[in-house]
Amino acid sequence: MSIPNEALQKLAREIEVQAVAAQQQIGLTRSQIAARQRDQRLLRLTIHELVDLPTEATVYEGSGKMFSALPLPKLRCKLEEQTKSIDSDIEKLNQRLLYLETTHKNSCDHVEQLLRSQ
Repeated sequence: MSIPNEALQKLAREIEVQAVAAQQQIGLTRSQIAARQRDQRLLRLTIHELVDLPTEATVYEGSGKMFSALPLPKLRCKLEEQTKSIDSDIEKLNQRLLYLETTHKNSCDHVEQLLRSQ
C-alpha cells in the first residue's frame, strides 16, 4: 500500500517543523545552562571569599539600591541554598537538552526515511 504524495509531503513538513522547533529550543536551553553555570561560578567564588572572614564579621547583602547587614553564617547558608537550587536547575536543563537533542535527531531521521522511501 502506497501513501499519496500529498500526504507524504504534509507529513514531511510536519516532521520538519518539529525538527526546527526542537533546534530552536536546543539553542535556548544551552544559553539557559550557560547563564546558570555563570551564576553558579559567581556563587562559589563568593563562598570561597567568605571562608577567610572571621565568623563574627558583619557582611552586607545588596538588595536593590540598598545594602542589608547580615551575620556571616546566615549569608553562607543562603549562598549554599542558592548553589543547591542552581545545581538542580542545571540538572533539569541538561535533561531537557538531552530530550530535545533526541527529538531533533529522531525528526531528522524520520524525514530522511520518508525521502528514501520515495
